[in-house]
Amino acid sequence: QVQLVESGGGLVQAGGSLRLSCVASGRTFSSYAVGWFRQAPGKEREFVAAVSWSGSSTYYADSGKGRFTISRDNAKNTVYLQMNSLKPEDTAVYYCAASGTAFTSIDRKYDYWGQGTQVTVSS
Repeated sequence: QVQLVESGGGLVQAGGSLRLSCVASGRTFSSYAVGWFRQAPGKEREFVAAVSWSGSSTYYADSGKGRFTISRDNAKNTVYLQMNSLKPEDTAVYYCAASGTAFTSIDRKYDYWGQGTQVTVSS
């Protein structure tokens, strides 16, 4: 079992920045690829970014390329999502998820999910 807890969300003006954190407990964190997903009201959950087991590979949705950076610190069992140049359309609940088998944008490949953190970007 892996437990994931997100933090770092909040209210920010357009153009601002936030850094989300996802802290894991349980089994060896470095055995899991981690992804960030988001879900806005009335919309389906969508992929944001993923980082591989070692952190050497990353993958971004087009919506975040050039603005978002995912990274991990396995010594701290933590994955980060640095979000810059935020836009109102980035408003959503952001979730981190862990996969023991895949480094992917496909949400059903992820085994464990956090409870989410709200990000609100005002115009």
